[in-house]
Amino acid sequence: MKILSIQSAVAYGHVGNSAAVFPLQRIGVEVMPVNTVNFSNHTGYGAWRGPLIPPADVRDVIVGIEERGALAHVDAVLSGYQGGVGIGDVIIEAVERVKAANPAALYACDPVMGNAKSGCFVAPEIPVLLRDRVVPAADIITPNQFELGYLTGTEPSTLESTLESVDLARAMGPSIVLVTSVERPDREEGTIEMLAVDDSGAWIVRTPFLPFKANGSGDVTAALFTAHYCETRDVKVALERTSSSVFDLIELTYSSGERELKLVEAQEFYAHPRLQFTAERVR
Repeated sequence: MKILSIQSAVAYGHVGNSAAVFPLQRIGVEVMPVNTVNFSNHTGYGAWRGPLIPPADVRDVIVGIEERGALAHVDAVLSGYQGGVGIGDVIIEAVERVKAANPAALYACDPVMGNAKSGCFVAPEIPVLLRDRVVPAADIITPNQFELGYLTGTEPSTLESTLESVDLARAMGPSIVLVTSVERPDREEGTIEMLAVDDSGAWIVRTPFLPFKANGSGDVTAALFTAHYCETRDVKVALERTSSSVFDLIELTYSSGERELKLVEAQEFYAHPRLQFTAERVR
């Protein structure tokens, strides 16, 4: 399996491609990382150094890959945080190039905008770009509950309202929706959930909630879910494998007392998920 991953990169810590590439490689995926920024660290620290990669340069890298004949062998394009409208255009073009070379390829978009606690933390034009242009081009999207609400103009909270919002999102274009950080009022105390929906049905998985903000965990989640779905074409299996690996990664990081993901130390959890959580069919 080959994935073209167009995301940010940092030298210190793990977000964007610096979070997604190694777990994918550890499960046997050949990754072609195309970086959109080259920062010292993620912006959550409040200070960072390094350049944004101009969209034209990102496009040139993708064209160079195309010139090697490699796009025909890409099984999925993966994108995450988009720092500007120009990068969004480049990603959409890349998806078109890949699908022209391999019509069976999928595009998985993590529509990063913000979360319920922090609100929207991207430039004002990015949510509009994601909603109007990027998400309709995607086959898989992996929003959190807050992002799902923005994309669909709804306020999902209960399982029923979240499923209704997912249906609206799927009507926009993507056939598969993974909703992360589902926090419905009637869930078991001390838990958090993920919901995956495709044409076959809807599945929810519940894991213990850890009081810890793990930058990059969403990037790992989107990457692993995309790869597992591409391999199995089964959202339930992809959901169970992904939730198992990501929970163990976050728990290991939380136990360490460190801020950055213990991405390398958790590698066996990607290669051999414990499958300690069972997804329940809810529709």
